Amino acid sequence: QVQLVESGGGLVQAGGSLRLSCAASGRTFSSYRMGWFRQAPGKERDFVAAIIWNGARTYYADSVKGRFTVSRDNAKYTVYLQMNSLKSEDTAVYYCNAYNGRHYWGQGTQVTVSS
Repeated sequence: QVQLVESGGGLVQAGGSLRLSCAASGRTFSSYRMGWFRQAPGKERDFVAAIIWNGARTYYADSVKGRFTVSRDNAKYTVYLQMNSLKSEDTAVYYCNAYNGRHYWGQGTQVTVSS
């Protein structure tokens, strides 16, 4: 089992940047595919980005391609989401996800983009 704690959310103006971090517990971090999801008020939780265990492959939702970058540091048990050129529609609670056959979730961090 893995526990996840997100940080780095906040309020930013449109066009700005934020970097989210997700710290994981446990020595098996490198065995998990890590990802980010987001949920806006009144909407379902949507996939944002994911990265495989060694960082060799990444995946992005079409809405964030070219603006967001997911990365991981297995030595620090941490996954990151660099968000650039933020738009008001990026406003949501962002959740860290770990997957190894089961899904594990963090508590979420709020990102608010003002236009």
